[in-house]
Amino acid sequence: MLRKIILLILVAFSITEIQAQDNSPYSRYGIGDLLSGQNIVNRAMGGFSAAYSDYGIIGSPFNVNLINPAALGNMSNTKNFSNTIFDVGGEVNVRSLKSTSNTDKYKSTNVVMSYLQLAFPISSPKMEKKGTTWGMSFGLKPISRISYKIEDNNRISNIDSANTLYEGNGGVNQVNFSTGIRKIGKGKYKNEICLGVSSGYTFAYKDYSTRLSLINDSVAYYRGNTEVASRFGGVFLTTGFQYKMNINQTGALRIGAYATLKQNLNAKQNTINETYGYDASGGTIRIDSVSVTNDVPGKVVLPATYGAGFAYNSKNHNWLIGADFEMTNWKDYTYYGQTDNTQNTWVIRAGAEFYPAKLNSATNKYRDYVKYRAGFFYNQEYVKIVTPRVNYAFTMGASFPLTTPRFIQSRGEYVTLNTSLEVGARGNETSFGLRENYTRINFGISMNARWFQKRNYD
Repeated sequence: MLRKIILLILVAFSITEIQAQDNSPYSRYGIGDLLSGQNIVNRAMGGFSAAYSDYGIIGSPFNVNLINPAALGNMSNTKNFSNTIFDVGGEVNVRSLKSTSNTDKYKSTNVVMSYLQLAFPISSPKMEKKGTTWGMSFGLKPISRISYKIEDNNRISNIDSANTLYEGNGGVNQVNFSTGIRKIGKGKYKNEICLGVSSGYTFAYKDYSTRLSLINDSVAYYRGNTEVASRFGGVFLTTGFQYKMNINQTGALRIGAYATLKQNLNAKQNTINETYGYDASGGTIRIDSVSVTNDVPGKVVLPATYGAGFAYNSKNHNWLIGADFEMTNWKDYTYYGQTDNTQNTWVIRAGAEFYPAKLNSATNKYRDYVKYRAGFFYNQEYVKIVTPRVNYAFTMGASFPLTTPRFIQSRGEYVTLNTSLEVGARGNETSFGLRENYTRINFGISMNARWFQKRNYD
């Protein structure tokens, strides 16, 4: 059954990536539209992640913190905490673009993959007896998307009427390998400290083209195309920290911080200036090349990101509240030594979770295993065209076990459907160019199973 679920997810994602179509004009700048990056669980709470560490349904984690690798230190190899996590997520994005200067509107619906992650504990029994736990994960997630297609009809002074088509595709992705270690203190409260690091490879593709056609009733002009395509990649590094303070009779307070260092990525660029026409099937054919360059080396600089926050768990973990503050130095962004319309940004995220059952409870009521969440986020966009734009949304969601309570209690294994809904907007009535309203329906599956354990009885 598990193999069938995994295969179904992979096939579904491959189909949705092929079918996904978008038209986001502001993705022309920087590295495109930035994606959320957080786990579906965190997105339901506004996206706060710096101090988040999940306690799962029966005390073991059932999802992966994709922002702060220090949270991996909470994975344990003891009898009740020895499960491997397979975590996958996707989203349905419904967007409505409206011009701030006229009544023009555009709507689109897209289905895209959000992340694919596998995590497991690697600490030895000897380490755990001394109060040290150690976890590891690896996976894949997209960072940004470039997708726009804009047509402009105007008249070039003293020449003729013209049709210009601006088109761009691409995006940034990361393959990650992360690890985190936790040390449980001694004494009355047994405070905990977690340290983590995540590294891997950033790879990206940008393809921008401008196609110009002059319109004349009597003269047939050649059409022109200018296209710049580049691939770039390199190693990234993220460090994380979490500290948990157990507060007597009330709960636990956890603080966390993370930092992603500036990246200097190696790039290769191809450019072409050409005249073109159309064949019988509607495809383009090159007539003549004005100029062509291939594999021109260069550098793409991605900025550093810093974030910090807190999370408070009530006694028995019925309530969780938390908040984050994050900033990114987007003024450091350069593409082949050239700056872009980018600015330094910040974001505030906050949310809460309610879990009806007590930790390690033996209830057989399904509703007690459902986790309910809500939150919001507010930030300044990193792309600046004339005036800054803000991005804000209210969020909500829940996690629904797909495993019966009896099986959870007897085996400690379960599958969970994670959901969240984001309703928000980018820009306002005074923003330059476009205002965007969006609804994101996020969905994910967390599988918690004892895949790598040797069993004495089954």
